[in-house]
Amino acid sequence: MPEATVGEYMVRDVQVVGPNMTVEQVRQKIIESSFHGFPIVENGYLLGFVTAKELLRHVDKPDAKIRTVMRRGTLCAIPSMSTHDATRILFRYGLRNLPVVDEDKKLVGIISNIDIVRSQIEKSRPGKVMSVKNFLEQQNGIRMKVVNKEVPLERVIPTQKEVYMDELVGRQYEIKRGLNEPLIVVERRNGFIVVDGHHRVMAAKKMGMKSFKAIVLVPNDYDVKFGLEKTAERWGLRSLDDVSIIEGSKHPFMEVTTILLPSEEGSEINQRLMGSDSQ
Repeated sequence: MPEATVGEYMVRDVQVVGPNMTVEQVRQKIIESSFHGFPIVENGYLLGFVTAKELLRHVDKPDAKIRTVMRRGTLCAIPSMSTHDATRILFRYGLRNLPVVDEDKKLVGIISNIDIVRSQIEKSRPGKVMSVKNFLEQQNGIRMKVVNKEVPLERVIPTQKEVYMDELVGRQYEIKRGLNEPLIVVERRNGFIVVDGHHRVMAAKKMGMKSFKAIVLVPNDYDVKFGLEKTAERWGLRSLDDVSIIEGSKHPFMEVTTILLPSEEGSEINQRLMGSDSQ
């Protein structure tokens, strides 16, 4: 499998500041955002990167232009660089973000620690798919081919009765950030049975999406009925509308994640997630 590149995972719509903005203007921009800093760009060219920490050194000069106080130059990446090499740079220099430039040194994107995590999550997906495929083939005496495509949500058949609201909110945030980890589904004549990804697909539905990326397992015999299919029929699950959303208790993942936080702080996390649009 070819190694993932920065160009595949970088964020292309980058918020930037100009060198003629003042220290105070950039300070306010950071306060009003969820970012810790911004690339400094002029006429498309990357000049540097300003962080909140660096602004603190010039807090006594609020009217100074960034051009006069900035440190010229910054570490950067190119789209063809592997995510592995980008990870090493971020880790080695303790960076959160790495601007990405083209051959003319113009800013074309930015890759962050979060994007690197996303690349690693998606990298592990093929192994899981093959495990599911092999299991279903052995259990049902069939062969299956693997197809990647968008599946319409109205044709998705769930095999899980309930999902947790707090986890849905977290998944919505991930989808907004670009972590569109594909579903794993099995194609049937009447739709697509979900093997993995109920919270993802329900989050997408709540966001008004009409389709979602999926790794589709296509059997060579559509008359074989899978155990998952029988479970869905027994529970009366015919569409995503039949899935209940639990609001009164936490998903086990969120229960563990917020165990050390006061309850009021834990409940505020979801609100912050949905209000964020971080880079």
